[in-house]
Amino acid sequence: MITLQDKELLAQKGISEKQIAEQLACFEKGFPYLKLFAAASVEQGILAPDADEQKKYLNAWEAYTQTDKTVVKFVPASGAASRMFKNLFEFLGAEYDAPQSNFEKTFFDKIEKFAFYDDLNAVCQKTAGKDIPALVTAGNYKTVVAALLESAGLNYGALPKGLLKFHKYEDGSRTPLEEHLVEGALYAANKNGKVNVHFTVSPEHRELFKALVDEKAAAYAKKYGVDYNISFSEQKPSTDTIAADMENKPFRDNGKLLFRPGGHGALIENLNDLDADVIFIKNIDNVVPDKLKGDTVLYKKLIAGVLITLQQQAFAYLQLLDSGKYTHEQILDILQFVQKKLFCKNPEIKNLEDAELVIYLKEKLNRPMRVCGMVKNVGEPGGGPFLAYNSDGTISLQILESSQIDMNDSEKKDMFEKGTHFNPVDLVCAVRDYKGHKFDLVKYVDKATGFISYKSKNGKDLKALELPGLWNGAMSDWNTVFVEVPLTTFNPVKTVNDLLREQHQ
Repeated sequence: MITLQDKELLAQKGISEKQIAEQLACFEKGFPYLKLFAAASVEQGILAPDADEQKKYLNAWEAYTQTDKTVVKFVPASGAASRMFKNLFEFLGAEYDAPQSNFEKTFFDKIEKFAFYDDLNAVCQKTAGKDIPALVTAGNYKTVVAALLESAGLNYGALPKGLLKFHKYEDGSRTPLEEHLVEGALYAANKNGKVNVHFTVSPEHRELFKALVDEKAAAYAKKYGVDYNISFSEQKPSTDTIAADMENKPFRDNGKLLFRPGGHGALIENLNDLDADVIFIKNIDNVVPDKLKGDTVLYKKLIAGVLITLQQQAFAYLQLLDSGKYTHEQILDILQFVQKKLFCKNPEIKNLEDAELVIYLKEKLNRPMRVCGMVKNVGEPGGGPFLAYNSDGTISLQILESSQIDMNDSEKKDMFEKGTHFNPVDLVCAVRDYKGHKFDLVKYVDKATGFISYKSKNGKDLKALELPGLWNGAMSDWNTVFVEVPLTTFNPVKTVNDLLREQHQ
């Protein structure tokens, strides 16, 4: 039953009653598992370009950056870093006062190696009157951790990852935001040296991000001879999803409907608002210091070159089909391209007449396109590359999370576990059609690929609805191509001690 107060809240958020009904229906019926054809591999769907091909793709990207096209680097950066410090929060709340777990011991044994050490030391002197070595000698370990995490100190426990100091350099330390600005200068600059970088941030941190950009961007612009255009957006309130109780009725907190952020899939709206031809997407915490950026830059340019090469061919074919002046052989060429280069197969293709085939090919070619880097599987958690069935009966490449796979089906579970590669979130996207118009990206979301998770609020259990993930269901109807990239391009920071890994030192 929707009350007057509910209607006001919906109006504020820009959510319709119809959307609420659709979301509640998702809790009722759940989401179907995806039908898998095979795990993608280098033999089946993942490109591994040799040296000559690499050169060709790198040249293609070089040429593209000399045109008037707009390239944007898009970085989802709204997540708080609280999970990164989960172990340290647990230490603060523990019965004991000295480090006991391996994690705690490692943190203190190597504390001076962290890029934030000098800031933390200064804050300890200010708030506790002693430096870190003195506090540690006196057994005041928790004072140090509190100075790192709490608001009276550095407040790292409540800040987003993008604003934390990750890497040490001779001339100071850098945050992930700064590392992304440097990356942008190295592979996303246009012929006039302009670099567009867009961060999605949470409303409460927007001013902090802007302040850091105001403080740092000019120095990087000067160092790399570029001109930055840095913009921000927030997840739209209209993409929040309603929470449900265990009976699948709207969850109410003190009588008020409870909404939750819809997960990273909500960012398809932010992506859709960008005015760009090509968009790079990469997570905020997957950055390395300059000495290790070589592979990152090379493979970013490489996957962009693959994208541009495929897009140009697709455009040429669409123009040919539009002209009406094509032979049967040319139609077969186009079909080969869709099947062999875009890895989109249609089991019913032999039953189509030429006229029907042309309609099918136009429809398959004229859609957004993305090329995704895939790294060899080393047991990291996360989604993987698969060939999956689409709702129209075709088979295409998709990135799937484990929650989308029926693990009770031994064959499917086996496919997932034996997958040779996984998704490091390394995408480059082409978002205009062959006539130069922007695609409406929201139209290409597969709504049947959401996800239900279980949470609680004030001690009461609830169900939360995640929208189709940004690189899963939200891009399900795009043309997708996978390229093998080296593990050196994947260096995420999930816990604070990950910053002690060689790749971040």
